[in-house]
This record gives sequence, structure tokens and C-alpha cells, in this order.
Amino acid sequence: MNTANRSGKEIIKDLLLRLPDEVSLHQVAQEIEFIAVIRQGMAELDRGDSVTIEQLEKELPL
Repeated sequence: MNTANRSGKEIIKDLLLRLPDEVSLHQVAQEIEFIAVIRQGMAELDRGDSVTIEQLEKELPL
């Protein structure tokens, strides 16, 4: 499912329809957080706000 041009509300509606009836509010919150993080990452990539593997390796402790 392509979510790039869909509103957050539309994405959440679809999410709720896909989840089983017995899902907990905590699980719903986790799914929403996951979607939000992925969308944020994709937006950063679209803006060119990414780092190379080499840059990341410099930041990581050895």
C-alpha cells in the first residue's frame, strides 16, 4: 500500500480496519508509532537528509 500521498487520518483508518478486533490500545499505539517513524524516515530521504554508512560508522562507538 502506497502511503506517500495519503493523510495520516486515512492511514490510521486503514490500519484500524486491518487489525483484529481483539487488538489492545497499546498494540494500536505501537502500530501508529511504527508508521509515523517510517513516514518520517521516508520524508527525510526525500529531502536528502540522510547519512552515508561511513558517516554513521564514525558516530558509532568501537
